[in-house]
Amino acid sequence: MAIMITDECINCGACEPECPNTAIYEGGIEWNWSGGTDLKEVEMEGGAVIDGKELQEPVSDEFYYIVSGKCTECMGFHEEPQCAAVCPVDCCVPDPDYEETEEELLDKKAWLHNE
Repeated sequence: MAIMITDECINCGACEPECPNTAIYEGGIEWNWSGGTDLKEVEMEGGAVIDGKELQEPVSDEFYYIVSGKCTECMGFHEEPQCAAVCPVDCCVPDPDYEETEEELLDKKAWLHNE
C-alpha cells in the first residue's frame, strides 16, 4: 500500500528529500508525474494522456503530502519506507485507501523509472 502523511505533520520537511520517486511535496505545492521519474506522459483513467510535466493540483494545502500514484513504499530502493524512517512524529503511515502487493509496488517502480 502507499504511504500517507497524517494531519499530525509538523511540516519539518525531513521526508521530502528521502523519497526516491519524488512522491512527497510540501503542502500547497503543485506536483507532476515526471519529477523524479522517467515518465514523459501518463495515461489517466478514462484514456486521456497528459504530459508528465503538466502540473497537478496539490493533495493538501496544509501539510506535506504523498502522491499515492508515485509512492512505491521505497520498494526496490530501500528495506523500509524512508519517509517513515525519518519522520520525527511518526505521521508517515500506510494508506488504507491504496493497498498494493509487493509485486504491484515493484511493477509501479519499473513503470515510474522505465525499467
